[in-house]
Amino acid sequence: MTAADELGAFLRARRARIQPTDVGLPSGSGLRRTPGLRREELAALAGISIEYCIRLEQGKESNPSGPVLDALARALRLDQEERAHLYGLANQAARRAPGVPASQHAVRPGTRQLMETVRPCPAYVLNRTNDILAANPEGIALLAGIAEWPPERRNTIRYTFLHPTARTLYPDWRKAAADSLAQLRLVQATDANAADLAALVEELDAHSEEFACMWNRYDVGRRRSGRKTFRHPQAGTFTLTSESLHLDDRSQRLTVFQADPGSLDQDALKVLSAVTSLTDLP
Repeated sequence: MTAADELGAFLRARRARIQPTDVGLPSGSGLRRTPGLRREELAALAGISIEYCIRLEQGKESNPSGPVLDALARALRLDQEERAHLYGLANQAARRAPGVPASQHAVRPGTRQLMETVRPCPAYVLNRTNDILAANPEGIALLAGIAEWPPERRNTIRYTFLHPTARTLYPDWRKAAADSLAQLRLVQATDANAADLAALVEELDAHSEEFACMWNRYDVGRRRSGRKTFRHPQAGTFTLTSESLHLDDRSQRLTVFQADPGSLDQDALKVLSAVTSLTDLP
């Protein structure tokens, strides 16, 4: 799929989520064959021709102007991240935006030392498509069962969708899955034709019906710090706060999970750490 096709698919997906009444239009009495706004309604709201709207959605127009993008963003009620995603896709379609440098797989010794220093807090380094480039023992143990996979297949999004243990590790699995894809969509906006991204999407699309459904919703969002609950098969149920820090050229990010001091969650981390001493984690 070209960047222009991705831009069109994003516009169609967002149009389908807007009801006429959301933007002050009458719902009408006729039966709508598809959910959301009709193309002519979006065109009218954005002040563009229906023919131009069709060309955009069909991937036949790859150079929309800034004012057109602004008008579409307003009509579709895009939030800040969705608006940035729209512009990123448009830049890719017009070949105006520089690509993101290829992910660097070498993790600096200082970063590895830092992950050892924060133990027993789980920590790992991810690249832009969420491959695990390095981790401390607790970071691997936190994703129960991922150690069964060879290091080159350890990817947090692949784990979420394809590893059976992930379904029980995350009490709110659907939210965890949706959040991971929202972040991956942002990567796509910067380099829609990247081979590593295409390969991951192709694999997940082939093996997970839920992935295909969620991916086609075109949700976008940047991964932020926050609290996450785990139902770990060995350490029990606990809630941790995650902090993500971009490293060097931003092609890598370090994620560290922490528990509130003196809490039962902190005790669970000690159990998780004990598990790593009894298990061979390559």
